[in-house]
Amino acid sequence: MWPFGRRDVPLGQRGEALAARHLKRQGLKILARNYRCPIGEVDLIALDRFTRDGGAETLIFAEVKTRTSDRYTDPQSAVTPDKQRRIRKVAEYYVQRRDAADMNIRFDVIAIVIRDDQTTIDHIPEAF
Repeated sequence: MWPFGRRDVPLGQRGEALAARHLKRQGLKILARNYRCPIGEVDLIALDRFTRDGGAETLIFAEVKTRTSDRYTDPQSAVTPDKQRRIRKVAEYYVQRRDAADMNIRFDVIAIVIRDDQTTIDHIPEAF
């Protein structure tokens, strides 16, 4: 089933599909994939209806990093402070345009390593 067994699909797309599937299994609703705006881009935006800090639902902005090996460095270390700043600005833009200022915001990183024999998914909630 696509994209889990196809090698002709770019690695990043395969990872984002796996990450979206992972979040759905946790009960989150995917609101956007590869959300782009004049400020930048974020891989996934999801809604967590069950985490209600202060009575509000939580919007999750997730950056997905996919690699074929973590031999030299883990995928999540590619989410640099500069990338984090850009994702925060994209989140501000999204929240303003959606009139969602009273919602909780969370920034997650989903690090995926796809090897021939296994795939690992490391979901890091509140990564930054």
